[in-house]
Parts: sequence; structure tokens; C-alpha cells
Amino acid sequence: MTQYNHYIGGQSFEGESDRFGDVYDPARGVAKSQVRLATAGDVDAAVQVARTAFETWSETSVTARSRVMFAFRQLLVEHEDELAAIISSEHGKTLDDAKGEVVRGREVVEFACGIPQLLKGDYSDQVSGNIDSHTFRQPIGVVAGITPFNFPIMVPLWMHPVAIATGNTFILKPSERVPGASDLVARLYTEAGLPDGVFNVVHGDKVAVDAILEHPEIAGVSFVGSTPIARYVHENASRTGKRVQALGGAKNHAVVMPDADLDFAADHIVAAGYGSAGQRCMAISAVVAVGPVADALVDKIRERSLDLKVSVGTDPDAEMGPVVTAASRDRIVDYIGQGEADGATVVVDGRDLVVDEFEEGFFVGPSLLDGVTTDMSVYTDEIFGPVLTVLRVPTLDAALELINSNPYGNGTAVFTSSGEVARTFQRKVHVGMIGINVPVPVPMAFHSFGGWKDSLFGDHHIHGPEGVRFYTQAKVVTTRWPHVSEESLAQLNFPTAQ
Repeated sequence: MTQYNHYIGGQSFEGESDRFGDVYDPARGVAKSQVRLATAGDVDAAVQVARTAFETWSETSVTARSRVMFAFRQLLVEHEDELAAIISSEHGKTLDDAKGEVVRGREVVEFACGIPQLLKGDYSDQVSGNIDSHTFRQPIGVVAGITPFNFPIMVPLWMHPVAIATGNTFILKPSERVPGASDLVARLYTEAGLPDGVFNVVHGDKVAVDAILEHPEIAGVSFVGSTPIARYVHENASRTGKRVQALGGAKNHAVVMPDADLDFAADHIVAAGYGSAGQRCMAISAVVAVGPVADALVDKIRERSLDLKVSVGTDPDAEMGPVVTAASRDRIVDYIGQGEADGATVVVDGRDLVVDEFEEGFFVGPSLLDGVTTDMSVYTDEIFGPVLTVLRVPTLDAALELINSNPYGNGTAVFTSSGEVARTFQRKVHVGMIGINVPVPVPMAFHSFGGWKDSLFGDHHIHGPEGVRFYTQAKVVTTRWPHVSEESLAQLNFPTAQ
């Protein structure tokens, strides 16, 4: 059985902990490896190594940092299949889905390759008599990332390439359910020429998380996960003086207008709702059918849901794999039952799905519930599984009111052929990421990712331009070079431009 240790200072690190967690193959329902769970002392060991590395890495030229990113990017290309296989085996998603995750994460590395341009400051000549001003940005120090199980490589890649390219050193605490991709990424960084100690991996559970939040020498924390934990991370890291960006949960709505192409909408809603078994923070989970469109839309989603092939992620014909753990499967099944008990109609029921030859796997089939109302738990809670719920409203205004009343504000979409509807929707909806006929509106790496309301705690979105700002701090320099014979003009009153 494979054993994952921490990766600190450019090498495997066992540390002082003798606690281990099982890493499962979700399709087979069996433990395939173990991961060492860190103590607070192990986290401190990583911090001390990262702090020492920061002294030289922060002074390394932006050109040299960019070259490391270019080399790292090429290694991600060369190891794409290996990374996808690791992700599929530990998470359960299909190989194609896992490769897509690698590619979208790699795009952030490509963005970070342009760090010399991204860190350019501003210069103003002669702001006053013989006085000039300029600005520049510097790294903040040792930073940490705490990442979820559902994107074992993409979400960490939203963080550490930008942090490292801007001159920080980084400690990654990945989900203990999916440690393999992070272990390989650490070794690829070393192969790319990144100095030892700039990127470190500490595996663990709440003990490691709390140690990161409390450690006085960690300057910033990035987090992606559920809303309760995002709030916990934000409150505790902020209390110890850290910068924090904590991305929380979601309840993403797709509004379907009467003028929409229903076949197009149904195709994309099924893909967005059931892709990765619904275990995406940007997955569509609530379909809002406007006016007379509901019956026809439900029929089309039902047909497509029943046609999906659910199997082990390595099956080339598989469109959806298992969920990550037995507990996740049981929780999702229970939510479907709650919805049925509350009066929703179970149009497609995935509770009893069994995959031949993988009978012990953590499978839940695509499920579709109609007639859902806003007081039902299948609507109020983030299920994080392959469950689509349909709510019926009479107008666009009612759809907007429904979405804006929800505490989450991560992503949303509208399906329409009307430019007026699209413009009204994007201006009036209280959500951070919006798709117009695009159900999963994850921005490209040169924009930033982040929601509103209970989907984000902190001021900065992740990666892109806001990521650069989060991992750096600005300096403004005002300069005068007086002539020897020049009158000093020093005065006690507040200086003003001359």
C-alpha cells in the first residue's frame, strides 16, 4: 500500500506524526493508500524551511521566477496523463474530466509565466518641484493554501503558481482524501528548478489546518471549501493578523427562459449538473424554469439523465464516476429521500444504482427532482452530488428574486435568446460569476474567480489579477535629489505640491 509523506525542503519528510488516514479508490470502495497526518510541529517545520527559503527567493529576479514557471508548465504537459490517472483513482472522476482539470489549472501557470509584466509598477514624473513618485509590489512572505478534495490539482494551481511567481514561499495542505496529485506536483517543481523550500506539502486534517491558522509566521491563507469551514478559516486566520481569501460553498442556479433553445439548455444543464458527479462548487444544482417552459424542459433533462453512463472513471465510455466517499454517497441518498418526503417529485432516481463489477463502489446515479420549493432541504443545502432540482417561477423578476434571496452567490446562468433579458440578468443578479448560455462560467486564468455573499470571505478573489494583489503588498516611493545649493523649503505645515 502506497504511503504519502509530507514534502518539505525538496524531499520526503516523515515528521513526528504516527497518525495516518486511508485514501480510497471510490469506484471499488477500498483503501488504496495511506497518508501521514501532520502535527502542529510538522507544520512549524515546513514554515521554518519556507521562511528561510523566502530570504533568497523573494530577492530572485522576476525573469528567473518566470523561467521556473515556464519549465513547470512544460512538466505539467508531459505528466498530464499521469496526473489525470492519479486524480481519477483517488477522486473517482472520469479520465477526461481529470485531464480537463489539469489543463484549467495549467492555464494559471501560463498566466504566472507573465509575472514580469504583471508586477510592473507605476511612475509619475515631477509630481511637485523636482519630486517624482513610483510604486512597486513586494511578496508578503510565507503563505499557505488549504484545498478541497473535488479538484486535487486545479484548485491548488489557482494558488501556488501566482504566490510563488510573485516571490512568496508556499505551504500546501491538500485534502487528505486526494494527496497523490500534490505529491507529484511537488516533485515536478523540484525538477523545474524551483529552490528547495519554496513549495512544500503538508498533509493532514483539522490539526494541520488549525496549526496553519495559528502560526505567527504565516502571512496569508488561501482556502476553498464549504461555507462553514470558509467562515471558520476567515475568522481564525484574520484574528491572527493574516491576509485571507476563503471561498465557500454554492447553490448555483440556471434560469431557463421561454425563448431559450431547450435542447441546448438541457444538454448543458445535464453536463453542468452531473459532471464530476456534481462535486463541483460551480455545478448547477437548481434549475429555475420560467413560465410555460417547465414541463418540456423537465422531459428533456429526464431523457438525457437516463442516457448517462455511470462507471469507473477509467472506463473510456464513462460520463460520470462515483462520489468520493461512502459517507458522501449516504448523505446524497438521504437528501433525495428528504426531498421526496417534502413533496418533490423524483423524476429520475439514482439512489439504487449498482455498477456491474464495482458493486462496492460509492456510486449515486443522476437524480432529478421537480416541484421543489425554497423551503426544502434539497434546495437550501449544498448537496454536492449528482442531484438537479427544478423550481418553477412565472417571470424573470421572480427568478431574480429567488436567486438574490439565496445566501450563496457563487455562480449562476441564464439560457435565453434575448439580449435584453441577458443584460437585465447580469446587472440585477447578486452573484459573482455569471454565464449567458454558459452554465459553468469559470473565468479564464487572466480574470479572477470568486463569488459573493456566503460564497466568499475576504476581499480578494482567487488567481488572475486579484491573486497577484493578494500575494503582494504595494510600496509608494516619493523621491527628491536636491542640488547642493538648493534652498531646502522645509516647513512644519503639511506639504503640498509646488
